[in-house]
Amino acid sequence: DVQRSGIVVKKASPDITLAVAIYSPDKSRDPLYLSNYATLQIKDELARLPGVGDISVFGARDYSMRLWLNPQQLASRNLTAGDLVKAVQEQNVQVAAGIVGGPPLAAGTTAFQYTVNAQGRLVDPQQFGDIIIKTGTDGSLTRVKDVARIELGAADYSTGTHFNGLPAVGIPIFQLPGTNSIATANAIYAKMEELKKAFPHGVDYSIPYDTTIFVRDSIRDVVKTLFISVGLVALVVLIFLQSWRASIVPLLAIPMSIIGTFAVMSVFGFSLNNLSLFGLVLAIGIVVDDAIVVVENVDRWIEHGLSPRDAAYKAMAEVTPAVIAIAFGLTAVFVPVAFISGITGQFYRQFALTISFSTLLSAFNSLTLSPALAALILKPHDAKRDPITKGIDFVLGWFFHLFNKALDKTNRTYVGVLRHVVRASLIVLVVYAGLVALTYIGFKSVPLGFIPQQDQGYLITALQLPDASSIDRTDAVIDKLASIAKQTPGIQDTFAVTGLNLLTGTNQTNAAVMFTPLAPFAERTGKRGESANELAGRLMGAFSQVKDGFAFVLAPPPVRGIGQAGGFKMQVEDRTGLATPQELQAVVGGLIADAMKDPRLAKPLLSTFRATVPQLYAKVDRVKAKQENVAVTDIFQALQVYLGSYYINDFNYLGRTYKVFAQADAPYRAHASDVAQLKTRNASGRMVPLGTLMDLKDIADTDRINRYNLYPSAEINGAGAPGVSSGDAIKIMANLAAKDLPTGMTYEWTELAYQEETAGNTALYIFPLCILFVFLTHSAEYESFALSSAIILIVPMCLLCGIAGVYFSGLDNNIFTQIGFVVLAGMSVKNAVLIVEFAKQQQEHHPEMRADEAAIEASRLRLRPILMTSFAFI
Repeated sequence: DVQRSGIVVKKASPDITLAVAIYSPDKSRDPLYLSNYATLQIKDELARLPGVGDISVFGARDYSMRLWLNPQQLASRNLTAGDLVKAVQEQNVQVAAGIVGGPPLAAGTTAFQYTVNAQGRLVDPQQFGDIIIKTGTDGSLTRVKDVARIELGAADYSTGTHFNGLPAVGIPIFQLPGTNSIATANAIYAKMEELKKAFPHGVDYSIPYDTTIFVRDSIRDVVKTLFISVGLVALVVLIFLQSWRASIVPLLAIPMSIIGTFAVMSVFGFSLNNLSLFGLVLAIGIVVDDAIVVVENVDRWIEHGLSPRDAAYKAMAEVTPAVIAIAFGLTAVFVPVAFISGITGQFYRQFALTISFSTLLSAFNSLTLSPALAALILKPHDAKRDPITKGIDFVLGWFFHLFNKALDKTNRTYVGVLRHVVRASLIVLVVYAGLVALTYIGFKSVPLGFIPQQDQGYLITALQLPDASSIDRTDAVIDKLASIAKQTPGIQDTFAVTGLNLLTGTNQTNAAVMFTPLAPFAERTGKRGESANELAGRLMGAFSQVKDGFAFVLAPPPVRGIGQAGGFKMQVEDRTGLATPQELQAVVGGLIADAMKDPRLAKPLLSTFRATVPQLYAKVDRVKAKQENVAVTDIFQALQVYLGSYYINDFNYLGRTYKVFAQADAPYRAHASDVAQLKTRNASGRMVPLGTLMDLKDIADTDRINRYNLYPSAEINGAGAPGVSSGDAIKIMANLAAKDLPTGMTYEWTELAYQEETAGNTALYIFPLCILFVFLTHSAEYESFALSSAIILIVPMCLLCGIAGVYFSGLDNNIFTQIGFVVLAGMSVKNAVLIVEFAKQQQEHHPEMRADEAAIEASRLRLRPILMTSFAFI
């Protein structure tokens, strides 16, 4: 079969980007028609679109010439299934008859050449029905139509697709790696609207599964955040400096840095994803911070009576070293992050480099554009007020007056407290050591996670029926689940594929998967019980009322392309290779039962491995077969053709090549007792029932052989209970496996759990390295370990606040929180640099000033810009 069918290799993403459902709203079109219409008229059109890597068809029922055999009619004519197969192979052939008058010929032999055409492959049921199987001695003919029912049917009936309870076919589309998913999705939407104009009556389409919706919403939120950030920055500057002109300077700095960051991202081949967008949002805050520091210092000198130009010169002389130090410090904090390996490194790298690029661009912008804009836009302190300023003062003058009084009082109080703190330095150091210890305890107390589960706008339901259940039974149960889901508020559509086990990727008649796209985020936001986690819980409760099968509602994998669902996946392996499948299932069942008792693990845990699937075993009595003069190969051929949908050869139809299959008609293979009535012919020409040559026994065995890294294995799918991190759930399962697995059996993690285990505690070692890099950077800049120590000592305090927020929110220490901690460390150092740099300048200008007085004066001068940047960044 492999040699006849060939092998096709395609490059594509392992994750479905989008799925199109072709269905019949009025049920006038059956799945056979829908499937082939999708294949012939839609699939190739979509495959040619840019960004599409691969396309397949869920519930595909490609055309096939089905020869539904009547074993009784064959036996009555002394024919076997093999005779029919041989006749079709002989008479349905590809013919290349040749050419009459073709070269080489003697000169002048003929003036023409003719292509000889002959009917080779047959094209319709009638022609296949006319194939002659046998000629009798009296000249009578036995044709295929005499012993079989011929129809243009489907090559495979083992899977089916349903859209909102209607028969359908699904077209999953896989993105070409390195392309833009949104651009690809837009092209698919546009092409489907174009193709819809030519749809025949009774055919329509929908796109129930679209992973780009989550990306679009994320981008939309970033754009919204951008505008909110711009407005808040303008408001903060206006409140603190009470000048609409001053608020323009940081706002004009934003576009330059963002455009520059996009340009660098493009050069390095970065894509717009959650992390790069997260970095871009933070980059906006960093860009604004530097511009605020510049404009605030310019405004301070203008208040001292300098002109805007002179004030800009004076301000830049003070803040230039600080801006450079901040840029180097923020860049240094991300240097170790860029060298993390594995999937963790992939997460960190784009974010780190995005922030680093924007930081450097921000520093360049603050040293060039911002002072120039301040000198041009700002007015002298005693200049005549313009109409806009008058209007703002008229409306907000009272507020500005109260705010200035409160700010002055805060400044005086802060300086007073600071003087007492400086005098009690020993007590402060003791308290500081205690807080550092508390920070360590906080990090040890917060559970470790990996990649947090997000509401991606859809849920996945894996359905498992009792072993050996038929596809018709599975269809009936999935229709019940779809009906329940459609009646659940927050569920938009249902898209189910029967005969497919999502967790193993295999075709099983007793399994199905249902994708349930949720209502748009905007419609569910703020509604109780309509988040993805809450809807999953509600569906699990509702589905539990359906007793015909077990439905397991899963969240999609946090990282597309890694696994089929969220949670963890463990492979229990038999390293000896000596255990039977039944023994392996018993071990896995015991481990699951033990895990189900632990309240820290979500219920239920699931394994699709089965070693007790009801089956029939045909035990051929080879001695009896020899005595009856029947070849064993003829016995197996009869079983294969009658029961196994035997592939004979091909035929052409509608410009395509399809397969010819032979199989016993449904009434002759519906029950186990029918097998014994099938017949084959012995060497003497007598028809012998198969029941006399073999025993058909009921057995229980595995329906598939699963190997992981070459070892016999069985998978366990599960997740942590609400409030339990993925890292803790993995540790719990590892401990249970160490206790329950016998000698010779072990386990390995796969999919996302494998990535989490591989990453280990790498991220935890990054924080000390980040702090060390910042320390060394500032030590080199100031040529002083003391000054760099004063800068770096603020980091543990900020981390303490951050980990406290994570702890009291009930969250875990995952990749996103770790990224936030790295940013927090960089931002806290930024504020410390402002104070240390100004204290250093105070001592340079006033050598007689003591270090504590310089620090207090620098803190007084820098309190306002620190407050401004902090409020703007928040």
